[in-house]
Amino acid sequence: MTLHFEEVRLNLPHIELAAHLYGPEDGQPVLALHGWLDNAMSFARLAPRLPGLRIVALDFAGHGHSAHRPAGLGYSHWEHAFDVLQVAEQFGWQRFSLLGHSMGGIVAVLLAGALPERIERLALIDGGMPITREAAEAPLQLGDALRGHLALAGKRKPVYESIERAVQARMHGVAALSREAAERLAERGLMPVPGGYTWRADSRLRLPYALRLDPAQAEAFVRAVRCPVSLVLARQGLLAGRPPVAALLKELSFEVHELPGGHHLHLDDEAGAQAVADCFKAFFPVP
Repeated sequence: MTLHFEEVRLNLPHIELAAHLYGPEDGQPVLALHGWLDNAMSFARLAPRLPGLRIVALDFAGHGHSAHRPAGLGYSHWEHAFDVLQVAEQFGWQRFSLLGHSMGGIVAVLLAGALPERIERLALIDGGMPITREAAEAPLQLGDALRGHLALAGKRKPVYESIERAVQARMHGVAALSREAAERLAERGLMPVPGGYTWRADSRLRLPYALRLDPAQAEAFVRAVRCPVSLVLARQGLLAGRPPVAALLKELSFEVHELPGGHHLHLDDEAGAQAVADCFKAFFPVP
């Protein structure tokens, strides 16, 4: 299933981001946030199946066709959250919903917890629970990040001799995904360079974060969410089998759907996209 989308550039006060626009201009405002090292094509199969919504599928900073942050700056979840808020400001949306996959779900939860008056609804796909590290390990975390930044100058991005080689590598990354999904992400994420192709994504995205929330802080953000939440869990996804997540969900009023498929079930194939869409169509009330 395909739907024509509009490619736009968003000139924010501090950075330029790229995005795909889906749906009618007067539709319910939704910002769609992709996962780590993905791009706006993450929602190419899902967005057309959600009629009545005005979906702005972003390329996060450093991803896809969006600009990279200036030297010396990073890509923390809270920096992404500020970008999202600035996009909403540009569209004049005082209240809006968030559709987030993986890292995009984490950013969505942080923003909804911090500014509950701005967020109408949260639709999450195999994400939303911040990755944590114990408070006592914060010095180690910062040390890893600082060493990573110092070593970055001597590293080169991988160059693939063909698009096929790049697609194969993407299929077998941290979270496995289908060939079709990898091809869609590669369509937007690759660029030609001498010797072949490399990914547009900023190399700094692979560096350790300077700091991570500790478990108590992460839980505080999740509990601070005040809007309705619909969470799709993939049975072969990254959240499956994590006892702390399951225990927390039992205490929350989130609407939870467990579906067959992997971490990118909304992009891997048509059946997965339709299953996720069926969950969210009931969640977003469309006149």
